[in-house]
Order: sequence, then structure tokens, then C-alpha cells
Amino acid sequence: MLQILVMLLQFHKTVTIEKLAALFPQPIKFESRRRSLQRFLSLPQLSIKLLWFPVLKRWVKISKYKKGKRLTLALDRTQWRDQNIFVISLIEDRRAIPIYWLSLAKRGCSNLREQKELIRPVIRLFKGYQLLVLGDREFHSVKLANWLDTKGIDFVLRQKQATYIQSKDYQCQPLQALGLKPGISLFIQDIQATKQKGFGKFNLAAYYPQKYRGKLEPSGWYLLTNLKRFNAAIMAFKLRSGIEAMFKDCKTGGYNLESTHATAQRLMALILLIVIAYSCAVLAGRHSRKIGLQKYLARLQELKRTARRHSSFWIGLYGHLWVGAMEFWSEMANALMRLKPHKLPYFHKGLRAMTLIQSAF
Repeated sequence: MLQILVMLLQFHKTVTIEKLAALFPQPIKFESRRRSLQRFLSLPQLSIKLLWFPVLKRWVKISKYKKGKRLTLALDRTQWRDQNIFVISLIEDRRAIPIYWLSLAKRGCSNLREQKELIRPVIRLFKGYQLLVLGDREFHSVKLANWLDTKGIDFVLRQKQATYIQSKDYQCQPLQALGLKPGISLFIQDIQATKQKGFGKFNLAAYYPQKYRGKLEPSGWYLLTNLKRFNAAIMAFKLRSGIEAMFKDCKTGGYNLESTHATAQRLMALILLIVIAYSCAVLAGRHSRKIGLQKYLARLQELKRTARRHSSFWIGLYGHLWVGAMEFWSEMANALMRLKPHKLPYFHKGLRAMTLIQSAF
């Protein structure tokens, strides 16, 4: 049933229970299908730790990550209708793969207790790896920084401009008093990042990119970190943008999670299905790029466009849809090919590409 639901998500890009019930391939009444899905999504076996953690651990083990290597993790929170979801993701190849998530029984930002609750299982999961945690301004707390440092975890946490710092070269002052302007960067070591006493000293990487193609960032970055080099902190924090792309893919850009009205428990199960489907699509898209099949799935070039047109997620998702359409309408597709005998060599190459794309799933 899990496999069928993941495939339905890939083909129809919806997590609404009503629509999934309408599409679910079982010869029973609609209401029976709907109730069957509701019971399935309430099963305790649909647990992140029981089902998803072993898959992630295996995937990391067989990939390029060996024990002792660094894994980059990003913290973020998003509001899906009335659900406040707190997520930690693995940043890999400019994309975020969700690892663990919590539903917060409130609106607004997370606190230190909830942040620890989210991070602790991931520390245990990736024991033996060097971890680097990235966080935007919601996670500016020096208490979080201090806790991560005591756990031996590297971090880069963006600070609010009102945060006070103090060092041997700078008196106690808010970050905005540094006068950061476009094109300016600073790296201040051994700062005290709050007026409160009892916290360790860290480093501050301040960076304000220059105007690019007529666009200027509204403000610079003030990054609290225990990394020793400016470039390492800046390059690491830039990777955080992958989690924003992931949220878009799970919402309007992919599976339309915001359309569901499921209860909290079923929503968490639906997010698990989305994460499995999303990860499969991303990995399949990377596989298609690696073996040079993206030309069958998307435009490779576009006039006056420097960035690639489609992500690995898009390539993987629509590659699957293309193969599925060929199988569903195989009789008509074969009849159409027979009308074009002069194109037969190209059809053979395309069918071979379809077989390779399908193997990725």
C-alpha cells in the first residue's frame, strides 16, 4: 500500500485523501477506499524513526559520505495551513532531503527545548559523522550555539541586526552599528554574542554581497559560527537555500501539500510519503543527468538563460510521468510510431532511454 501511494503521489502530485481515494486501484466502493486510506495513515508503523531513518542511514553509508566526513544540516520551520512544521534536512548537491520533522502545537517560532528535541535524534542517527548545522535568523539564539558547541557540532547561525556583540577590539554594541555595506565583509574572532554571561566565545562572519544584475540584498549576513575561516562560514550558509527549494517542491511546485485537510497524525504520515516520493524523484533526476538522459526530459538550453532550467527533482518527477504515459497508452503510442518508419532508429534510442530512466525507480 505504501508503494502504491508513493506512485500515486509521483503521477498525480496530490496528497488530498479524497483524491487519493478516487485514484486508489482497489475494486471496492469509494467510501471503503477512503476509510482504508485513513486507517493506513494512522498506523504506528508509519514512523519517521522506524521507516525513514534506516533508509537514510543506508543511503548515506553507500554514498560518498564515509565515517568522519561532514554532513551539512539545515534547520527551518514552515506553516502548512494551521500546522506548524519544524524540519531538519540534509543538504546534498544544493538540495535538501528532510531527515526529521516535528509538528509544533503552537504558532510562531520554536524554542530551545523544541530545537534540541529535533536535533537529538539526528545526532544519534549520524553518530560518527562530523555535523554542521545551518540556521536562519529564527535560530539566532546563543544558547543554541552554545549547546551545539558542547556537542562537538559545527554551526553557522544567522543573527538579527539587534544582537549585541563584544570582543577585545569592539565594545558592546549591536551588529547594525558595524555599518556593513554592499561589498564589505568582516571576520571577527572570539566575540561574546550577548550581554548575558556564561556563554562561550565564537566567531562572527559579516557579509554583504554587491549588487548583481541590478538586484541588491535588503541586508547583509551576520553569521555566528565556531568555524575558523570566513570563507568556510559563507560557503556553508549559502547551501541553506536548498531547504527553500525543497519546501516549494513539497507545496505548490510539486505535491501540493497545502491542499490537504488531514488531521495532525495523518498529516505527519502524508509528509513521510512526500519525503519518500521527493527523495526518489531527486535521486532519479540525478541518475538521469549522470548518464546523459536529461535531453529526453527537458530543454537543455534557453536563450539568455545561464542557470539550468530544471532541477533534479523536476527531471526525476517528469521522467517518471513520461515513462508512465508511454506504458499507459502503449497501444496508441506504438501505432503512432508505426506511422513514422523513417524515425525508427530514434524511437529505439528513446525506448532504451525510457528503460534506463525506469531502472532508477
